[in-house]
Amino acid sequence: MKITKISSAYTSYLEMFYRQNPKVAAMPYGEQKAALDRDAFGLADFWSMAMEPLGYRMQELTRNATPLQLAWARENGLAGLETDLRTIAVKQVRQFQPEILWYSDTDEELLLQILDAVPSICLVFGSVGSAIPRTGVWKHLDLVLSCAPEAVASMEKAGHTAAHLHHGFDPRVSGRLINRPKSVDASFIGQVVRSGGVHRQREEFLLAIAKETGLSIFSPSAGFTIRDDVRASAKSAVYRLAHGLRKTGLPESWVAALPLLGQTLSWEAAPVKPVSSRLRPFLRPAAFGIEMYQVIRDSCVTLNIHADSSPLFASNMRLFETTGTGTCLVTDWRDNIPELFTPDVEVVTYRNAAECVEKINWLVAHPREREAIASAGMRRTLSEHTFENRAVELDRIIRSALAKGRRTKRSS
Repeated sequence: MKITKISSAYTSYLEMFYRQNPKVAAMPYGEQKAALDRDAFGLADFWSMAMEPLGYRMQELTRNATPLQLAWARENGLAGLETDLRTIAVKQVRQFQPEILWYSDTDEELLLQILDAVPSICLVFGSVGSAIPRTGVWKHLDLVLSCAPEAVASMEKAGHTAAHLHHGFDPRVSGRLINRPKSVDASFIGQVVRSGGVHRQREEFLLAIAKETGLSIFSPSAGFTIRDDVRASAKSAVYRLAHGLRKTGLPESWVAALPLLGQTLSWEAAPVKPVSSRLRPFLRPAAFGIEMYQVIRDSCVTLNIHADSSPLFASNMRLFETTGTGTCLVTDWRDNIPELFTPDVEVVTYRNAAECVEKINWLVAHPREREAIASAGMRRTLSEHTFENRAVELDRIIRSALAKGRRTKRSS
């Protein structure tokens, strides 16, 4: 069976990758893809390598990797309007003729174009983390996978068919890392998104931990400047003025007609500064792909904090990325942790900031005990939590979905 998997990468990662590897953009498609895969960002080629032994052929497309996609277009004789990224993706899928489409993207129009152009597709499924984006894609899918049981429940409540599938680890990553003395006491790698309250609890927690442990926070937030703060403050002032005028009884149509003020009426909330000034001293430049794994390897401990959208279950990628590379994981307690790892033997857990600080400081000061936990966690992940393990589960999910009937029409 053939599967096409379509996803997008962080724009900030792609810009950084091509900036650090300027010669890659001129390479043929196959060489560019191999370079990106080797950098191990996101899911890279982890799934194709795991699924092929089970009889699947996979086409993995990063639809917003512009140099990569344009290389494919050149090699396949596309020119002019045909070099639009959507058009390229549609033609790539049509050329491959898959039976299964794994659509991990929010572009509904692209999905509809593919379904119209590729009649060989009989099963369409998507995947989502704990935070579910607003998109019309979901109604066109036969199945939604999620690492987070909370998201599975939300999807099912909304009337979608959903299934749970944990993230995994690809052991090939370890062979690409440098073994050297630990240079970071404690690291946290990830986003701290202030808008929409996505990581409100995470921000306050990180601040409390960093003050007491010297935690290094590797995050895209480090790239924000004072200019970004000023811009956000200005937008917030305009927002509050517009909504203040509306509350005085001024007709909304009048406010909407005012320059600058009117557009803010459609905003869900007042803009906030992109990063807390209190957190800035602990921020380090973002680490992506193999660089991220190297930061983990170089750390005595790596801190894991689940998003606010995952309050009940342990489910994110960091669980397996950290243990898989052989670094001691300190993670927030969730009721399903014992199903994945033995607490305080294979990973270290905490229930509040004070406990987290105490355990991080103890682990940094006791290398022998810390490395014993790290080694035990690595053994568990390499035994039970690899993509090879997950591929068996995914194969079962796919076959079960296909057995329920082939896809005959898409939702309107």
